[in-house]
Amino acid sequence: MRYIKLTVSYDGTHFAGWQRQKNGIAIQQKMEEAWLSISGEKVTITSSGRTDAGVHARGQVCSMRTETSFSCATIVRAFNARTPTAISVLAAQEAFEGFNAINHSVCKTYCYYIQSGRILDPLRERHAWFVPHHLDVEAMSKAAAHVVGQQDFACFQSTGSIRRTTVRNVMDCTVVGRQRGPFQDIDFSITADGFLYNMVRSIVGTLIPIGMGREPPRWIPELIKQKDRELAGQTAPAKGLFLDHVVYADDATGGIHTKEPSSTTVGLDGRLG
Repeated sequence: MRYIKLTVSYDGTHFAGWQRQKNGIAIQQKMEEAWLSISGEKVTITSSGRTDAGVHARGQVCSMRTETSFSCATIVRAFNARTPTAISVLAAQEAFEGFNAINHSVCKTYCYYIQSGRILDPLRERHAWFVPHHLDVEAMSKAAAHVVGQQDFACFQSTGSIRRTTVRNVMDCTVVGRQRGPFQDIDFSITADGFLYNMVRSIVGTLIPIGMGREPPRWIPELIKQKDRELAGQTAPAKGLFLDHVVYADDATGGIHTKEPSSTTVGLDGRLG
C-alpha cells in the first residue's frame, strides 16, 4: 500500500465545496470518480481542510492510499486528463506510511481578496469581494494585528460546526492594499494552526466597517473578549477566499515538509493557473 500526497488547485465557483454532498457536485467527488476511472480503485481522498461552496484553493493538500504502481508523474497527468478544467493536480509525491493530510498538518494560510472603490473590476468579480467604498487599509492592518496570538476566537465562529475548543493560534495576519487605476485591491492573509467554521470570512467581514471608519481598530480585541458572534461583522462572501498553502512538519520516519508557493494566478478565462 502506498500513501500519496497530492497538491491541488481549484476554482470553487461552481462546486458545493470540497466534501461530497447529497445535493451538489463536490471537488472530492470529482477527484475520487477520476481516480476510479484511472485505476479501478475506489478510494477516499482526504483534504487538509473542507473548503466551503464557492471557496477556491491554490495549494490544497490531499492524501490517498493506493495499490497502483503508477509513477507520481503519471498520477498527475492522469488526474488532469480526467478532472474538470476547474480542478488541477499540481503535484503528487510519495508520503510516509499513514500520512493524513488533516492530522499531519502544522498550519494553513488563507488569503482573501477585496476589490473596493466606486467601480467594479469585471475581471475580478468571480474571485474578489467588491465593496463599493474606499477603505482605510492602514486601519484594517492595525485591526488585523490584534488577531495574532493564541486566543479564543468564538466571536468569529459561525453556527453549524461543533468544536471541542474555539481557541486557535494565529501566527500571522496581514492586510495589504494597492491602487490599480480606478480600482483599490486589498489582500488579506492569515496563517494559523487551525480555523473555526467561517472564521476567516468572519474576520474579513469585521474588518470592513473598520476600513469604512465606522469602528476603530481596537474593536477587534473587544469582540474577541466578548466571545459573541452576533456582535462582530458580517460573513464575507465565499468567492474571495483562497486556501493558499499548507505546512507540514518534518517527520523522523520520512515525513514531508511542504509550503506551496503562492504563484498560482487567476487567468482571464477564470481558470486557476
